[in-house]
Amino acid sequence: MAAGPGGVYREPMSWMESVRDWRPTAHALAGLAAGALTGAVLGGLALGWLAAIYSLVDGPTGASELAWFYVAVALTGPVLLGWATHGLGALQRERFRAVLGVEIVAPPRAGGGGLLRPLRAWRAPATWRQLGYHLLAMTGGTAGGLLVAACWTAPALAVASLAGRWDGGRGTVVGLGLVLLSALLFLVAPRVAANVARVDQTAARALLGPSRGEELAVRVEALARSRAEIVAATDAERRRIERDLHDGTQRRLVSLAMQLGMARESLTDAPEAVRQVIEQAHDEATEALAELRQLVRGLYPAVLDDRGLDAALSGIAANAPLPVRLRVDVATRCAPGVEAVAYFVVSEALTNVAKHAGASRAEVTVERTGDRLRVVVADDGRGGATVDPDPVAPANGGGTGLRGLAQRAAAVDGTLSIQSPPGGPTAITVELPCGS
Repeated sequence: MAAGPGGVYREPMSWMESVRDWRPTAHALAGLAAGALTGAVLGGLALGWLAAIYSLVDGPTGASELAWFYVAVALTGPVLLGWATHGLGALQRERFRAVLGVEIVAPPRAGGGGLLRPLRAWRAPATWRQLGYHLLAMTGGTAGGLLVAACWTAPALAVASLAGRWDGGRGTVVGLGLVLLSALLFLVAPRVAANVARVDQTAARALLGPSRGEELAVRVEALARSRAEIVAATDAERRRIERDLHDGTQRRLVSLAMQLGMARESLTDAPEAVRQVIEQAHDEATEALAELRQLVRGLYPAVLDDRGLDAALSGIAANAPLPVRLRVDVATRCAPGVEAVAYFVVSEALTNVAKHAGASRAEVTVERTGDRLRVVVADDGRGGATVDPDPVAPANGGGTGLRGLAQRAAAVDGTLSIQSPPGGPTAITVELPCGS
């Protein structure tokens, strides 16, 4: 009895049951064909390259055109070998997928383009690993396929040999021994095929697929790409909500406030109770409209798309509860998502300054240098601000809202640094990549 998944005991697979699974055998035989093809391709390239080099060294090179032709042939060898290496690697991965149902992810290709890309591929460790697997396929894969084929065809060969030896005496004894040996090989053929396929799969995962470092690099790239897509989708959703509120709810509140205001002005001869109700409704509609406008600006400022970062930050500075000096030097606009992050960083930073810093004035500087957008928010407050909150002295304002600023910057691969000694002044610097 053998223990199966979940602790449930099951009978071990019989020989006949294992014979029904022909996938390892088919894989080994396909590996035999793939090994022969690999040997033909790589061998042909190697012979052609060596022949070109030999003819260049030993042959007639009187004409410069002929010499350049041979040099070109010799130099194209690595390019053709690289193409063959990657093409055969894709073929072998497809063999594993089609026969065994095993998915082997292709390793990342070498970056860069241009005419030197085929040569640059040899700088990637994955190319050398794939070439190593192809060399193993020419030898070990071919030998494994031949061994599996020999095990399955051993009885037929033994019977043919016995038929030729059926003349009595010692020849018959040898023939019977071959039959017994072939029967044993036939019985272990499924196990041999399974072991050959297992060894081949282990080698393929190590050599045809990405290494551990390459897998991590691919995952990091995928995470960065998905994070950028999430940020873009969030900004798009903010814009949609802002438009819906601005074009729908806000207009209705404006109309309601105007009608209540007109009723308040015209119904002067109404009873006092009615006038008080109208006045209260008008005041509440006006306050709700102001709160809605503040909410819309917090979601996504329409002026940022229409007039750019300078105009949007000017509105923040004008509405700040303390004097703010603003300087924006951005000749070329950055990506919309980056501008949105810069806008909210300045807005939240000035809110923190007004609430916690005890400052009398603030200064905001935004400038673009190359592909980086640099945002600096400085104040003359009490200082002591940190990203991590201070549990011992929470009154110092440390960490108040600054972790959110750091997270906003990190969402577009930006950085945040703080210079805030006790007693001030404080300077919050955020650097963002313009192309994110």
